[in-house]
This record gives sequence, C-alpha cells and structure tokens, in this order.
Amino acid sequence: MTEIRVAHLYPEYLNIYADRGNIAVLANRAAWRSIELVVEPVSVGEPLRPGAHDLIYVGGGQDREQALIAPDLAGKGDAIREAVEGGAAVLAVCGGYQLLGRFYRDRGGAELPGAGLFPLHTVAGERRLIGDCLLECELDPGEKHTLAGFENHAGITRLEAGAEPLGRVIAGFGNDGASGFEGCRVGTAVGTYLHGPLLPRNPWLADWLLARALAHRGGSTQLADLPDSLEQDAHLVSAARGRSRGGRF
Repeated sequence: MTEIRVAHLYPEYLNIYADRGNIAVLANRAAWRSIELVVEPVSVGEPLRPGAHDLIYVGGGQDREQALIAPDLAGKGDAIREAVEGGAAVLAVCGGYQLLGRFYRDRGGAELPGAGLFPLHTVAGERRLIGDCLLECELDPGEKHTLAGFENHAGITRLEAGAEPLGRVIAGFGNDGASGFEGCRVGTAVGTYLHGPLLPRNPWLADWLLARALAHRGGSTQLADLPDSLEQDAHLVSAARGRSRGGRF
C-alpha cells in the first residue's frame, strides 16, 4: 500500500475549532484510494527529521498555547523550510499560520519568534475579525476554486512585497480586513486563518495537499475521483453563508 507520512506539529497545544478534523479528512480521502496516512505527532523538544515527512500540519491555538510552543517552532524553522524546498506539503491554520511567518506581536508588545517559512508578520489588532469567509484561489494555473471557512482572529497579518496570498477575499476579512487577500502560499506550503475545520468543506484543497505529498514520495499525483456530493453540499452551505455577509473587497 502507498504511504504518506505526516508530521502533526504540537497536536496537544494547537487544536481549536476542531482543527484536528483536517487530519481525519486527509486520512479518509487517502484510505478511500488505498493510501495509508501515517501521522506522527511532533512536539516540544522533538526534532523534525530531514526528509522523513511528506506533509506537515500545524493547527490553531490561543495566545497562551502559541507562546508555549513558539520558541520550539522557530527552532524547527530551518527543517521546515528545507522540507518545503524538497517538495513536502504544508498546511498551517490560524495560530500555526501566524507562527510560520517572521513573528507575532501580541497586544502587550511581546514578540513571539516565527519559523520564517511565510514572508509575513502578524501584530495583534484592537478587534477580532470573525465570521464566515469565502476566497477565490488558483493554486495551479488556470484552475480556480472557491475556499470556504470560518475566521476568528485578532491578528493583523501583513504580507511582504512579492508574497503570494492563498486567495482573494470574496467575502470576509482575510489577513487584515483591508488588503483583500487571505493566507499565504510558498510553493507546496499554504497557510490560512480559515477554521471550521477547513478541509471537510473544501475537498479540492485536501486532494491538492495529498497530491503534493504523493509527489514528494515519488508517486503519481493523479488521484482517483471520489463521490463528493456531501462534501460539495457542505461547501455550498459554507460559501452561501460567506456570500450572505456581502463582499468586502
């Protein structure tokens, strides 16, 4: 059986808004295609072994949990960047997304170091940006998809010049409530504020990540089609909630 190896970073610290459900979706969509998803938790003080993983997952957490793991995650920065340069896939959600940037500065001015994968930084704002969010994404040239999820963050994330966002905001706040962009993409790595969890209602993104992970293993990126009627219904409901907010950009 084909195998995909996943490093799940800090699962005991970063798992709010059912973010662990993203792993369940990846595991099931892999299993339905006779692919085994082997998940290895990697926590504080544990190394990220070079070349050992095809996909790295980092969930979201509150400021307290982020502060607990930030120095350790920053110390794994070189290993994470090397993994992405080697073709491994990455999905980072909310707090994980913030901490894979340059730094996160909280409202008290304390600065948490980032892993430096994404060319961005985040500063805590005065209000929370909350609600359903809808994006338009084009991770592969000519293939546009909508991405639907729920955002709940006080962080204002600024992309550096030339940085590639994950998507364009159709409805919602996105990175900063002003730029019209959400998330960030660096090669096979994507980061986003969208919770929910994200992947049950966006099967196309789950398959994009699985295909990148399979390519890292040296396998075919052609995935068998799945009967995604329930997943598409979930996407349509979530997208409709986002559109009901009205476009902001």
